[in-house]
Amino acid sequence: MNTSELYTLWLENATADPDLKKELEEIAGKEEEISDRFYRELEFGTGGLRGVIGAGTNRMNIYTVNKVTQGLATYIKAHGGGSVAVSYDSRIKSDRFARSTAEVFAGNGIKVHIYSELMPTPMLSWAVRALNCKAGVMVTASHNPAKYNGYKVYGSDGCQVTNEAADEILSYINKTDVFKGVTTKDFDTAVKEGLISYIGQDTIDAYIAEVRKQSLHPEICESAGLKVVYTPLNGTGNKPVRRILKEIGIKDVVVVPEQENPDGTFSTCPYPNPEIREALELGLRLCDKEKPDLLLATDPDCDRVGIAVPDGDKYALFSGNEVGALLLEYVARERKALGTMPANPLTVKTIVTTDIIGKIAEKYGVEMVEVLTGFKFIGEQIGFLEKKGQQDRYIFGFEESYGYLAGGYVRDKDAVVASMLICEMAAFYRAQGKSLIQVRREMYEEYGFYCNKLDTFTFEGASGMQKMSDIMDKFRTDYPKEIAGCKVIGFADYQASEKTDLATGAKEHIDLPKSNVISLYLEGGNKTIIRPSGTEPKLKVYYTAVGGTMEEAEALHKRMSENFQTLVK
Repeated sequence: MNTSELYTLWLENATADPDLKKELEEIAGKEEEISDRFYRELEFGTGGLRGVIGAGTNRMNIYTVNKVTQGLATYIKAHGGGSVAVSYDSRIKSDRFARSTAEVFAGNGIKVHIYSELMPTPMLSWAVRALNCKAGVMVTASHNPAKYNGYKVYGSDGCQVTNEAADEILSYINKTDVFKGVTTKDFDTAVKEGLISYIGQDTIDAYIAEVRKQSLHPEICESAGLKVVYTPLNGTGNKPVRRILKEIGIKDVVVVPEQENPDGTFSTCPYPNPEIREALELGLRLCDKEKPDLLLATDPDCDRVGIAVPDGDKYALFSGNEVGALLLEYVARERKALGTMPANPLTVKTIVTTDIIGKIAEKYGVEMVEVLTGFKFIGEQIGFLEKKGQQDRYIFGFEESYGYLAGGYVRDKDAVVASMLICEMAAFYRAQGKSLIQVRREMYEEYGFYCNKLDTFTFEGASGMQKMSDIMDKFRTDYPKEIAGCKVIGFADYQASEKTDLATGAKEHIDLPKSNVISLYLEGGNKTIIRPSGTEPKLKVYYTAVGGTMEEAEALHKRMSENFQTLVK
C-alpha cells in the first residue's frame, strides 16, 4: 500500500483511541504530514521500538504496540511458552501502552506479571529473572523528549534481546495484520482469570536487597553527614532512589519539587537527559540555595544518572566517562583492600567509552572486555560468565552515556545502584578529607588527561535516514587521512568486522557482532568513532583527545570537532 491508502485504512479502523482519530482527521489532505506518518513502519530491533507518539505506522500508538506484542507473543509460544513481566515509566501513554501490552499477551494465553505503578527499567530486568519469565517489556523512551515513547523487549536472561531473537520476533511482527491479526483479552477480565497479576512488594524488596549488597562500605554514609539534592526528572526514580539513600544512612536528601512527581510532558526539562546541563538547571538552582555535597539526577526510566559536585562557589557537572572511571577505581581498589576481589576480576565497557578504563583496570589486575554500544552487550557478558559459573568475576561495567552497573543481579544499567555507590564514594573520600573534584584531578594526573566528547548531527524524516546512510558509506570508502593535524593510523569497520593498520596494511578481525560503526585511530592515542543512533534520527561522533594537561586535550578536541563539522554535512 502507498501512504495514501494506509492513511485511509487507519482513518477507517483506528477508532479505539480518540486521540488518534482526531489526529488523522486533522491531517486530511496534508500529504507531507500523511507521508511522515506512513512512509515506513517503526523499526524494531534489539532496542525494541522508539518513536514519536501519534497516529500511523511510523508512530508509537496502541496499534503499533499491539502489533509488536502479538509478534512477541507468537515468538514466546514458538519457544515453549512462559510468562512475561511488564513495566512502564512516566511518559505520555506509557500506562496505556503497558496495559494494552498486557491485554495482548493475555489474549494469547500468556501469563503477565505487571507492576502496579511505574517502575525503573532495571526493576523490569530484575522481575524477568526473579519471576522466571520468558520475556519482559519496558514501556519507555528513556531520555528522549516528551513527544517520544518506546518499547524495550527483554529475554529470559534479563538482557535486551539479541540480534537473532530480534530478527525472529520481527519476522512474526511482519506477518501480523495491525488491525485484524492481534488477539486481546480485556485487562480486568484477565486479572480475574489469573492471566494478569500485579508484581508484589516482595519482589521489589528483594531487588532493593540486591542493590544494597553492592555496597562496599555500608557504614560510611551513616556518619558522613552527606547532603544530597536529588531530581528524578519527573520519572520513575523518585521512590527507589530515595529509599536506597535512606537505607544506607543518607538522611538529608532534598528533592527538586517541580521534578519530583511523574509528568510525561517534562514541562521543566523538555529534554530529560542527565547528560545535558539544561535538564539539571532546576537542580543546580536548588544547589545554590541548599549547598549540598552532591546533586543526583536520574532519567525518566531511572537507568542512568548524572551528578554535579561543589567546585568553589559553583557546581561542576561530571561526565559519564568521569563518573564511571571514578567508580571503577573505587570498586577495584576497595574490593582489593577488603579482600573481596574475586579471582580474575573483570570489567566491561563499550567501544565508545573512555580508554582511561584500560589503565585503571591494568593497575588493579582487572581484565577489561570491550563490547559494542548498548548496555545489552554488557549484560550479555555477565550472562556468559554465569553460564561458566563465574558470574562473581564481574565487578563493574559502564557506558559513557551515564549508565553503570555493579553486580550481576540485573542485566541492564541501573541508576538506583549507581546513585547508592556515587553517594558512598563521595562519603568515603570526604572521610579522607577529599572532594570528588580533587579525586578526579588525581585520576587524570595519574593516568593521563582524556577529553571524551560527543557531537550529534540530526537528520529528520526519510531523506534524513538516507543522508546518514550516505555519510557512513562515504567514510567507508573515502575516510580522512588526518584529523586536526593528527595522522589517521588505523581504520576499523565494525560492519565488515575488520580493523586495518594503515602503516603496515595488516588486517585484524573484530570479534564482535556486525554493527554500523566506524573507528578512526589517530596518533597519540586519539580516536574518533562514528555511528548512527539506534533510537533517534541522529549521527553520533565520539572523540577521544589526549593531552599533557586537560587544557591541551580540550584544545585538541575543539580542533577535531571543528574538522568534523565540515566532514559530516
